[in-house]
Amino acid sequence: MKVLLVFDFDHTIINDNSDTWIVQCAPEKKLPYGLQNSYEKGKWTEYMGRIFSYLGEQGIREDDMKRIMIAIPYTPGMTELLQFIGQNKDHFDCIIISDSNTIFIDWILSHANVHNVFDKVFTNPAAFDSLGNLHVHNFHVHHCASCPKNLCKRKVLEEFVAKQSLGGVQYSKIVYIGDGGNDLCPVTFLKKGDIAMPREGYTLEKRISKDLDIIDSSISVWSTGSEILSRLKSLLEE
Repeated sequence: MKVLLVFDFDHTIINDNSDTWIVQCAPEKKLPYGLQNSYEKGKWTEYMGRIFSYLGEQGIREDDMKRIMIAIPYTPGMTELLQFIGQNKDHFDCIIISDSNTIFIDWILSHANVHNVFDKVFTNPAAFDSLGNLHVHNFHVHHCASCPKNLCKRKVLEEFVAKQSLGGVQYSKIVYIGDGGNDLCPVTFLKKGDIAMPREGYTLEKRISKDLDIIDSSISVWSTGSEILSRLKSLLEE
């Protein structure tokens, strides 16, 4: 049986947040005060929609955005980790569950030539319209009170594992690698024998330490891709 690797994207695969990074496209690399402060809790996709509309009004187009996006640095050691996973696909299935969007993730993965490492990417669908403006939509509808309204990562993970099981694919363990507060919900799906890997010093690690009683999996903290790589190599030796 394979191991299922589940990655977050922002501040996990890449070492920044793709949504906030795109502000570098804006005039003087900043947003108008009213727009910058218009975020409402749980409505990040709508907030980004307003930012993309503003960028479109400023004449920012697809090529401008792509040039900025592919400059985002990968987290240290991450490209080596992804190359290792790609070389060991007979042992690992690998997916991304992210609150970014399909356009940004595709650009960034393709630029580093690591897109083939991932069997599936679950994120908010995005497309450019006929005027060249970017539009992003909520990934799905869910009823989880803990998650932003556009995406419950636990629901995505549950449905993926169930669908794989129906197709005859069972996993020996799940390894969840992330950093953010919205990664706690899917971590609570993990069972004994699975591994939660929160990034050191980030929100997920802090939330896990406060809510240890709701976590059944083992916990392995990381700060670079090299530490994740060591953990995966040890799994192959078990």
